[in-house]
Amino acid sequence: MTTDPVDDDFRSSLLVMHVRDCAPDEIGIPFAVGEDRSRRWVITRTDTGLRLKHDHRDPQGEIHGWHMYGGDTVAPGTAERQSFPVDAESINMFREGGAEASTTNVWSVDVRPGDIFAYELRRPSGRFLRVEFDLTRPLAD
Repeated sequence: MTTDPVDDDFRSSLLVMHVRDCAPDEIGIPFAVGEDRSRRWVITRTDTGLRLKHDHRDPQGEIHGWHMYGGDTVAPGTAERQSFPVDAESINMFREGGAEASTTNVWSVDVRPGDIFAYELRRPSGRFLRVEFDLTRPLAD
């Protein structure tokens, strides 16, 4: 886990992801940080690979903060790991919102069925966040 102060809420909260909303070309993965259930990762199949977007909404379902930012795979990846460099649309959104540091984001997802699901954020500046979920210990609904 990260030691960056910006990630204090991640270190001090229960982190829960739930793979759901599965369709042939799209998977929705709600991600809760403690009581904050505003995050959802959306992975879709494109003509050339996969796309990862971050869907952020308040408890009433209204868009809030940064919304639908992400990127597309540019390399085949593997069955276990895919990386998503920030796309042009997200770069524009980050620049317009004053988040220049985010214009170099690369997100990755690792999946080892029955073992772990991991989400990463990495920047060339050294910023690195990795969250691993233990799939051997599912939570009850």
